[in-house]
Amino acid sequence: ITRRILDGARTMKIITIILLCAGYISPSLGFVSNAHNFKSLSRFQSSNSNLYESSSPQIDQSIFLDEEAELAKSDFPLSEADLILKAKEFLSAGQGIERPELLSEKFAFMGPVVGGPTGLDREAYLKAVGGFKIEDAFPDFNPRFHHFRADPLDSGRIWFTTVASGTDNGTGFLGNKPTGKSFMTPPQAMSLKFSEDGKVIKYTIGHVMERSLGNTGGLGGIFGPAYAIGKPLPIPEAQPYKPSKRFRLLQAVGSLGSWLEKFKAKN
Repeated sequence: ITRRILDGARTMKIITIILLCAGYISPSLGFVSNAHNFKSLSRFQSSNSNLYESSSPQIDQSIFLDEEAELAKSDFPLSEADLILKAKEFLSAGQGIERPELLSEKFAFMGPVVGGPTGLDREAYLKAVGGFKIEDAFPDFNPRFHHFRADPLDSGRIWFTTVASGTDNGTGFLGNKPTGKSFMTPPQAMSLKFSEDGKVIKYTIGHVMERSLGNTGGLGGIFGPAYAIGKPLPIPEAQPYKPSKRFRLLQAVGSLGSWLEKFKAKN
């Protein structure tokens, strides 16, 4: 029996590594490479640029992407500065709703759940988002868009982050009466992908980067504010992450196996 439990513990470790690599340990987390952060951070900390160009023998340079070199190889006609400007224009126009001409005919809108595997198309997006004004429910709504940077591995894409907040003292959220409660989301990764003529062809939102921050139960998009004000949507996707029974069982087996390994080592 002990041998089977130990084998189960080893299996659990392998499964955990696979899940972590696949990004499935927490469905509420978006998998966004931190490699995108270094270039923008170096711009804001130019006086300390040596921190990012260290020749320390303790740094394995082979695991870090040379972002400057990758961006230099791109033949995309729009520069990073041009793309960031267009991204801010899109966001300032009610996320394209007030200026539909900014959206390509091939436009797609995608979130971790919303839009399914292919996303909402242009017409569906304009209709769905155009009829939804979050500022009516949260008059002090502030998306706090920041950290705009070009993706060195996907030409034409701009990544950025949002940490939104607001107070439910407007007309009411999702048909509910105002509660007076406030929300603060975790950081969420967002992106805009542009065509070579500067039209938005894809808009991605709501990928939570750190679910322990904020008061939305680790939820992004509209699910987060709804949960924070005590009016969560009645679907599993709109609830804070909860491990499945099978996963909890695997964790228990792994813990027991680790304990038995330590016990065996002592005896």
